[in-house]
Amino acid sequence: MEVDGVYASVDPTVVRSIPIQSRRQRALHQFTQQTLPACKPVLTPASVITTFFLLGLIFVPVGFITLRASRSVVEIVERYDADCVPEEFRGNKMSYIADSSIPKNCSRTLKVPKNMKAPIYVYYQLDNYYQNHRSICLLSTLFDLVKDFQLSDQEDFIVWMRTAALPSFRKLYGRIEVDLDMDEEITVDLMNNYNTYSFGGKKKIVLSTTSWIGGRNDFIGFAFMFVGSSSILLSLVFMLLHVKNPRTYGDAAYLAWNKKGISG
Repeated sequence: MEVDGVYASVDPTVVRSIPIQSRRQRALHQFTQQTLPACKPVLTPASVITTFFLLGLIFVPVGFITLRASRSVVEIVERYDADCVPEEFRGNKMSYIADSSIPKNCSRTLKVPKNMKAPIYVYYQLDNYYQNHRSICLLSTLFDLVKDFQLSDQEDFIVWMRTAALPSFRKLYGRIEVDLDMDEEITVDLMNNYNTYSFGGKKKIVLSTTSWIGGRNDFIGFAFMFVGSSSILLSLVFMLLHVKNPRTYGDAAYLAWNKKGISG
């Protein structure tokens, strides 16, 4: 071998061939260099307007159907933490809840606003209660240390320990397996033991039916209708802009991924 006029001998046993890149390495190189095969559509005014309009035609009916299903759910929500306090303790609720000698029994009468088909789910609801706070989440580790406490037998406790993400939440307590007629009255006996007065919380009992989307949740329907309406509005705006200020199209053959087909 000659290098800059200098002769050198190379042992053929030392020469090694350069390894060919593996398929995985080639794919990784294409990924990092963004040269993988991809769909690169040309966004013309007609395609953009059509896409937004079709999205609106799909989302608006879906949102309307979802909202109608949500509104078909019948709910009875009764707040009891304020009304279950005796008259003489209305001005000092902390003394009432802290005194164990005072009975905490409470009875509430609920009136059914519409016919409710079984199964009817019974929930208890807490407002302004941050169950995902660290001091409350640590309670689960405390029960891990108590070996004689059979958690698998405590269904109500298992439901309670499923941490809620938001300060207002509901926990399932039971089910009613019979239909309830309109204007029928239900008497609920409960115990007002838990102290929510110290942090301004609210306690409620909820009776609710379900639909094919679950319980009442108007947000999903409104979200679909908002996205659909916005898409239709954008399609109309783009169409007006295209009609008022049209632009001359370029030749798509000169795009980078189409240059191979151009001769010259």
